[in-house]
Amino acid sequence: MIFLRRVLNEECLHPPVSSYSLEGHEELQVMKGRAKSPVMGSRLQIQGDESVLLCVTHSNLKSFNAHVRFPLQMTLESVKEKLWKKSGTSVSSMCLELYDDTGSKIADLSDNMRPLGFYSPLDGFRLHVIDLDPSSVSSGGWLEDTSLVEKYKISEEAYDKLDGTYRKFKEKLKHQNPMSAGNKIAANYMENLCSNIKVGDRCQVEPGEKRGVVKYVGQAEDLGPGFWVGIQYDEPLGKHDGTVKGMRYFECPLLHGAMVRPDKVQVGDYPERDPFEEEEEI
Repeated sequence: MIFLRRVLNEECLHPPVSSYSLEGHEELQVMKGRAKSPVMGSRLQIQGDESVLLCVTHSNLKSFNAHVRFPLQMTLESVKEKLWKKSGTSVSSMCLELYDDTGSKIADLSDNMRPLGFYSPLDGFRLHVIDLDPSSVSSGGWLEDTSLVEKYKISEEAYDKLDGTYRKFKEKLKHQNPMSAGNKIAANYMENLCSNIKVGDRCQVEPGEKRGVVKYVGQAEDLGPGFWVGIQYDEPLGKHDGTVKGMRYFECPLLHGAMVRPDKVQVGDYPERDPFEEEEEI
């Protein structure tokens, strides 16, 4: 009995460490080590971003220079398929070379089944495409040199017979607007329309049926060749006070003056409108 009590007391004072508590302790220490270890953090980061940005050049296309991002686990065959869509070189006729950022050749990428990451490329490395097909669409330089491309030609007589051309459009504009560029206007343009327009006449100006009084009839070189009519509107519907580009042609209140072509002016019995007339009719 005495021996049994002594054993029990020793177990109570010094309890044995269970395997469960040891395993939990070791697992906790491993987790702390992971949190403190920068190596583990970098590994996790690489797994989340396993791609590389490469500069792609082409043997037949001198101006071709593209930056393309590739997953490192992508096979070389898939890389070629992606480059085929960008360069026009078929997969079966394509060879790839890898160069570092100093221009030194690293490897020939010949095994289509290997992943791109096998060759350890880094951002900024150059992936050079070699087209082995002599009849490739990229050969001969005609994709870059437009002088090698056969151009469609048409005679002047045949072009004049076509409808909807730019030449016909320009001719239509000249007919509708004599002041358009390239069409010279005579110094006496619209002079005949000014014979019935005199200073002091009441008038109506289109568009908008704006009413006013004629204040000037004559030429205005600052506005363009031909004859012009200066109008003082009854309401502030104008752009100036009779001075245009530093030249005074007549005097009127600010924003009541306008210079228009004679064909926009109709003189006659156009009294000043009563601003309250429409309200009385309502």
